Amino acid sequence: MTDSFVPKLIKPDDEWRQQLSQMEYHVLRQAGTEMPFTGEYTDTEDEGVYECKGCGTELFRSTQKFHSNCGWPSFFAPLAEDRVRYLKDTSIPGRPRTEVRCAHCDGHLGHVFEGEGYETPTDLRYCINSVSLNLRRG
Repeated sequence: MTDSFVPKLIKPDDEWRQQLSQMEYHVLRQAGTEMPFTGEYTDTEDEGVYECKGCGTELFRSTQKFHSNCGWPSFFAPLAEDRVRYLKDTSIPGRPRTEVRCAHCDGHLGHVFEGEGYETPTDLRYCINSVSLNLRRG
């Protein structure tokens, strides 16, 4: 985390634990990952807006979602750049990644990858944990 970043929504850890399920807490607050191909939204094609499960911030539109067959929901862009923030992730030696977090509550969402050759407008794949999202259909 950068020293200058302060989330807009700050809660004590015990409040997060009360609000979120064990898996939601593990992913959003501890930067965990759900198992591939197990998430509720991996193959969902319903129209709507995907919101942060931690704070309700609108993050992605269903029109930005695509099938990447990676095991997690994939999006080619966030709803707006001010909705997410990016961190360098070096947790896997020799495989640097870019972590994606909610800019409002600082919840871990997943990672973004570039240059994988998907035929999308951005050539980006936001690989996002289903458990960190709510889909507001409509």
